[in-house]
Formats: sequence, C-alpha cells, structure tokens
Amino acid sequence: MNDALPNPLAERLQALVRVLRRRRLDAALVFGEANIRSLVGVVSDNGCLVVTPSRVVFVTDFRYVPMAHRVAPWLETVELARGVTFAKAARKILGPVARLGYEGAIAASRYLSLQASFRGAKLVDVGDDVLSLRAVKTVDEIARIAAAEALNDEIWARARREFRAGMTEKDLQREIRAWMNALGDGEAFETIVCAGANAAECHHVPDGTVWRKGEPLLVDMGVKLDGVCSDMTRCLRPRGRSADAEYGRVYDLVLEANLAAIAAAKPGMTAGALDKVARDIISKAGYGPAFGHSLGHGVGYEIHELPTARPKDDTVLEPGMLVTIEPGVYLEGRLGVRIEDLVLITTTGCEVLSRSAK
Repeated sequence: MNDALPNPLAERLQALVRVLRRRRLDAALVFGEANIRSLVGVVSDNGCLVVTPSRVVFVTDFRYVPMAHRVAPWLETVELARGVTFAKAARKILGPVARLGYEGAIAASRYLSLQASFRGAKLVDVGDDVLSLRAVKTVDEIARIAAAEALNDEIWARARREFRAGMTEKDLQREIRAWMNALGDGEAFETIVCAGANAAECHHVPDGTVWRKGEPLLVDMGVKLDGVCSDMTRCLRPRGRSADAEYGRVYDLVLEANLAAIAAAKPGMTAGALDKVARDIISKAGYGPAFGHSLGHGVGYEIHELPTARPKDDTVLEPGMLVTIEPGVYLEGRLGVRIEDLVLITTTGCEVLSRSAK
C-alpha cells in the first residue's frame, strides 16, 4: 500500500492493516457496502475489497468500475468476470493464504464459496474489527452527519407546521417523508409515528390510527444526506387542563434522564457507564422495567453503528464518536415517551447535534 496515494480514508485503512498484522492474517475480504465506503470511499452494493498489508484491490462488476475510477483513482480496481465469484477472484489476486479475514455477517452461500476457494485456509471473522474502526468518524464524516442532523431539525419544523388533529399516523409519516425526499436523500430508516397509546410500542409501525386533539405524539425520524444518516426522537406533549398527569410525570422523568446523560457524556467513560446515568434515574423513579432498550447507538453510513450505549458495555468513548442518547419509558396500552438526541464526543465532553426543542 502506498501511503502517498490520496485516499482521504487512508488512516482508517491503515488501521485495518494493523488489525491484520496483530491477528496474523494474510489478508481480509470486505463485502459490506457501508464497510467498503468507510475504507475507500467507493459506493457499491456488489463489491469486494481485498486488503493485504501491502496491497488494496477493489473487485466489482462492470456497472461500478467507471465510478470507482472516478471516485478513487488511487485504488486498484479489478472488473469481476462474468460467472466468476468474488471468492474465486480474490483467490486469483491473493494466491494461497493460511489465515484469511472475512466479515461474519455474510450470506452462508458466500461463506461456503470462501471455503471452497481457500481450501485449507483458516477463516477468521474480522467483522467487529471493521465496525470498531468505523466508530470514530473522520472530520469529513462528522461534518456530513452534522449537516444531516441539521436538515433533520429543519424537516421536523416544516412537517410540524402541517400536522393537524384528525390526520392518521400514516398521513403524518407521509408528510415527513415528503420533506425528506424534497430536501434530502430520503429516509435513513422507516419514520416512526405513534399517536396516543401507540407510543408504548417503541418501534410502532404507523397505521391508520387517527391523531386526536389533546393526544401526545411520538415521532422518531432521520433523513439521509450525502451518504450518511441522522436520527432524532421528539414527543409532542399535550398542555393545559386536558393533559394527562401521568404522561407529564413520565415525560419530565425521561427528559431528566436525557439531559443528565448528555451532561455526563465525555471521552474516557465507557458506553455502559453512560447508559447507567440515564437508567439509574429512570429506575429510581420506579420505571426501570419500562426502559427495555439500550440508551443509544452510533450513527454514520448506517443508522445503527458502534458504539452502543448499553448496560455493562466496556467500550471506551473517544473523541470523534457519535452516539444517540434516547432514554424511554413505555407502559403498554397507556403511554410511551422517548427523547433522542445525537451527540458528538469531543475532547472535553460532547456536542449535541440535534437542536429541535424538547
């Protein structure tokens, strides 16, 4: 590998090479679209990145070769011949190997193809290693994710102005989607809209439920922009005499947990410790069993990336990591509250990228 080549992601690629050396691997094959993009900047849903300590080769079919030449002129690109599997193409490039890294999250058929093409080689799962490298974002990735999150805020503000009691969850979802398509690159994930008690289903699928006047509303949304995702959850809280007292107490509790975790987030602490900050507040109030998911997750090329802020997770937070902070309380058949912000771990603490009012 030539360090002088202008790969903007060279540092991450070199980190993968260090993984190969540490794990005594002759090479690694990377198939995942997001993983390939995070290492060489090429977008392809049908490719294989062959990485050795001294060489990087991108194998893809005819459709993506010109794009690879344009986007990454420094990258050695090989066109996949018709009828040839990626495993066979990689075997031709590498020759015999003793230890070969691969992503564990691949189809069984692809794994069997690797076994057939690299007979006698030890196949070693490096999927978690690659995902860990993606957890710390580059300056460019951070800027793009921040821009996506800012656009998400704008879309939330625009969509809210169109919300009316009497609309269904699907109507509200379509309103948000329309803005995402108009201003961004579509949804980062299926927008969640929960009217009233439906919010007790933390991943509720929007349906024909009508949002009635005076009912709370939960919306979990993220727009995709320039190849990266954003994520945010907001609840519209009823006000006035008709507001449900229990909902108000739960909302205030979840907001307290959200703000406490944001205040605590900093480099050097573990993801599990961050989860504990919010979880202890909710548990102390007697709602611990109603907070059944992790506090948060990383966001990047995919909506769920590392790190994961969950109980007892010993991942140490580092500057450049992004993580959602989304405590929630869900009482089946009654109510649900989740408040989610995306934060960037900095050298001294964290920066909140979600700016919408809570």
